[in-house]
Amino acid sequence: MAWFTIPVENLMCRCLCIFITVWLTLLIVFIMVPAVLGISFGIRRLYMRTLLKIFEWATSQMEMGAKEKNQQLYNPCNGIIAKKPPTSLQQDLQELRGSASCPRSEPQFEMADIFFFCRRGVESILDDEVTKRFSSQELDSWNLLTRSNYNVRHISLRLTVIWGLGVLVRYGVLLPLRVTLAVTGIGLLVVLTTLLGFLPNRELRFSLSEKIHLMCHRICVRALTAIITYHNRENKPKNGGICVSNHTTPIDVIILANDGCYSMVGQVHGGLMGMIQRAMVKSSPHIWFERSEVKDRHLVAKRLSDHVADKTKQPILIFPEGTCINNTSVMMFKKGSFEIACTVYPVAIKYDPRFGDAFWNSSKFGMVYYLLRMMSSWAVVCSVWYLPPMNREEGEDAVQFANRVKAAIAAQGGLVDLIWDGGLKRAKVKDAFKEEQQNLYSKVLLGEQDEGDLGDDQHLEDENPEEDERNQDPTKEQ
Repeated sequence: MAWFTIPVENLMCRCLCIFITVWLTLLIVFIMVPAVLGISFGIRRLYMRTLLKIFEWATSQMEMGAKEKNQQLYNPCNGIIAKKPPTSLQQDLQELRGSASCPRSEPQFEMADIFFFCRRGVESILDDEVTKRFSSQELDSWNLLTRSNYNVRHISLRLTVIWGLGVLVRYGVLLPLRVTLAVTGIGLLVVLTTLLGFLPNRELRFSLSEKIHLMCHRICVRALTAIITYHNRENKPKNGGICVSNHTTPIDVIILANDGCYSMVGQVHGGLMGMIQRAMVKSSPHIWFERSEVKDRHLVAKRLSDHVADKTKQPILIFPEGTCINNTSVMMFKKGSFEIACTVYPVAIKYDPRFGDAFWNSSKFGMVYYLLRMMSSWAVVCSVWYLPPMNREEGEDAVQFANRVKAAIAAQGGLVDLIWDGGLKRAKVKDAFKEEQQNLYSKVLLGEQDEGDLGDDQHLEDENPEEDERNQDPTKEQ
């Protein structure tokens, strides 16, 4: 028996060695070297076009199968309720009262007014603008991911085989490769930035740090099979400014850092994240705050101002929404970042949901589970637009400036511009919002307001200077 066992063991060892050699060769030649040189062989875009053709074929097969069985393939989603076109509060009340007369000079309340507020309340409960921004975006077609369409049942044997092959490719080939690349990129970032910290020459340290950060972020981008299209690169953020962007996922940082270096702002963490922060700050001027310092917004503002005043330092990257939104809209920007006297560089990021859901629902998924979902998806496909730099105009306050930047990002990215605070994902509505609606109604009763609706863009941040420090703290925006 020993004669038969030894050759088999030798054969297995040889096969394993050959597999590891081929794996490392492909990893180094087709991924590591292009990442270091900043070039691409076009393999990922070819992979994306192939996926689109497979999706189109799978969708046609599903539609044919559903038609034969007289089944509804997708649930049409045109809104739970039919809302009226936006009109003024006064017009709505007059319609309910059954009178088109002009507003009276004396306050007058009618019982019919109650129905208006009841209708608005029911609309908000059933189909409000806020909570649906914290759930995954609906797809019009199936992308062969089980989690993207739970209405799909067995359609045909060929489609089932394609789906099974997709599972094998994603979990058997792509996931191990992506995990290897992610570990390599993070490991190189920690080791190389730590070694750079020992260089005495500041200019040489910063110069090498930019190259190392770009290389490591490019490796991490390949770990997600990210296919990114950058537009208007002539508007890329420059030193001495602040880059602001809409926020969908933590990998927004990697998407932007793949095309340029930024200084990060955030709170000091422990564990692996803390180790990465300590290594990064040794080689480049990132801004990390202790937990006790975060509450001191004057200290935060001073450190940010000192950073942008030094034109040799990289631009600061901040996500003013303060939380992740599902890439269908842009919510209220915290004004703290816009109180700094410097140039703001807006950036719009739009993900393609057909290849995978990039939205991170932090209240539902932990970071590790979310990254595994991303690495087991088909790819991360997105477009990045660099908008022209913007500055505060004369007589414009921080809130107005923030809203102007937000509107520009929403328009460029094809996103819905909302006035609501993203913090409503975890917090209750502030009393100031409720009081504002009461003030609007009282003005209508007094005849002091001819136009306006309960949905008007009333920016309450100016009227509530005692609001929580989170709205003015840029560190909470990361």
